[in-house]
Amino acid sequence: MREPYAANLRIEDAGTPGHRLDWRKRMSDTVAYSLLVYTSLQIFVTLRTLEGESGSMLPMIALVVLVAGVIPMFRHFEKRWEALDDAGAADPALRGAFRRDQLATWLVAIGLPFLLAAVFRALVTLG
Repeated sequence: MREPYAANLRIEDAGTPGHRLDWRKRMSDTVAYSLLVYTSLQIFVTLRTLEGESGSMLPMIALVVLVAGVIPMFRHFEKRWEALDDAGAADPALRGAFRRDQLATWLVAIGLPFLLAAVFRALVTLG
């Protein structure tokens, strides 16, 4: 039995020419990489803001909470794509929806640490 036509489509911009189009895998990769970037930015941006001179464990606890708090949001994006069947996962018509979710994931991963750092700085300045 032959696979549906859409499952046989190949996409040339998926990283390496000839790789099968699979939105599920691409979103899973996006979530994994953006979580790494988010965690790194939390360590180098937000944690530096929280550390100060005190040397307490509070910044480390805050880091764990901030990372653990964003995982469900990233997981939400991934779950939406995991539900696709094989034919849907290879449907080029989903490119726009994929790009929207991919952009939202990266905006959170990059923007949230800087936003939180700004909020923490503002709180320190006001307090």
